[in-house]
Amino acid sequence: MSLTPLRPGVYAPTMTFFDAETEELDIPSIRRHAVRLAKAGLVGLVTMGSNGEAVHLSREERMTVTRETRSALDEAGFSNVPVIAGASENSIRGTIDLCKEVAASGGDRCRRLPVPIILYNYPGAVAGIDMDSDLIIRISEHPNIVGTKFTCANTGKLTRVAAALGAITPSSPLAPAERTATVSKPNAKHPYVAFGGIADFSLQTLVSGGSAILAGGANVLPRLCVRIFTLWSEGRLTEAIEAQQQLSAADWVLTKASIPGTKGAIQSYYGYGGFPRRPLSRLTDAQYQTVADKIKSAMDVELSLPDVV
Repeated sequence: MSLTPLRPGVYAPTMTFFDAETEELDIPSIRRHAVRLAKAGLVGLVTMGSNGEAVHLSREERMTVTRETRSALDEAGFSNVPVIAGASENSIRGTIDLCKEVAASGGDRCRRLPVPIILYNYPGAVAGIDMDSDLIIRISEHPNIVGTKFTCANTGKLTRVAAALGAITPSSPLAPAERTATVSKPNAKHPYVAFGGIADFSLQTLVSGGSAILAGGANVLPRLCVRIFTLWSEGRLTEAIEAQQQLSAADWVLTKASIPGTKGAIQSYYGYGGFPRRPLSRLTDAQYQTVADKIKSAMDVELSLPDVV
């Protein structure tokens, strides 16, 4: 199958939107959201991760979300924006079957065969299991592994892995003139991508030799995330630090408010978003307003920035 190349930049694990009354998939909002993020300058989207409430969806619904996301991007002229799909079940056979369905529904990559794999290192979601840099480097020599998402927030680990595997990076006068891999990947067709897994350390990811961020906060503040990459590429470090401070303050609010609060922020500032699907609880109106108020400073910056496209 033909795959869209992964690029340095900002990626978002997209939310899945539901009708407020029936909790059925809200397809128009799913499509609208994908296009809004692409216009803001995101270079890739991830469907059916933990942020997308995959565990609350049927297999058929998961495929629908990925298919509609891919279709919306293509129809809006963003065929160069890949769709990465989360694919995991409680058995090896079930996971492989799911991956085949993901590939058929338009997912460019998932975390298991038969399409290229991005490792997902998130100790908080798997009872504290944390892959160290030696393990990631060793298994990433397999030609079908094309990257790792570091939601562990360990920038030292990211630095070691990115250097060892020659991760792709955005150009910047602030970066070393040449980055040399200490381990040669056997398949040069798949450049390695080291993803910072939280918007909270976007700039730190770049300083560490990382490629991109793949962060839930980009659902709400995509242009501010992209601005950090732009400032880094232009060598404007002081401004990049300031932008990171603004992003980190808002991202912490969204992290604590989790999926309900993030959807509430999208609803407050973009006019869609709604609520999570049960068993996740809805926040009170007062709680939603508190989230909106606490991120207002960063949102003022976000809404003042133009779309990239």
